[in-house]
Amino acid sequence: MARKLLVVCLGNICRSPMAQVVLQRELGNGWKVESAGLGALVGEPAAPEALQALARMKLDATAHRARQLDSERLREAELVLVMETAQKIEVERIYPWACGRVFLLGHWEGLEIEDPYRCPQEIFDQTLALIERCAATWRGRLA
Repeated sequence: MARKLLVVCLGNICRSPMAQVVLQRELGNGWKVESAGLGALVGEPAAPEALQALARMKLDATAHRARQLDSERLREAELVLVMETAQKIEVERIYPWACGRVFLLGHWEGLEIEDPYRCPQEIFDQTLALIERCAATWRGRLA
């Protein structure tokens, strides 16, 4: 049975879908990686700029649809990775029982990953590069 990892951002259309695909590639079949948002644009696809950035890396998130973070998704996850410290605080405030399982994606680098929403393609490309860097450090600790 695969271990479960949940990636969380705000709208679940930019950072977390990109991180979901990258982490799934990095961690392989031993992990099931999903994503959700604290204020998800439920049902919306990943941002076109996110899809374009992923396509350049031969990764695909075209089937993605935004989902709201809820207690069921959180309970199923062994590990929860967020993009910003404020998101970690919010997840732990709403779901105090999740403390100890919520970390920044950039935890090992001491980085937060800013939201590229409504930014030019170049910012999405930079965001994806940062996500890939952070995912590689998690691979070394989880795989």
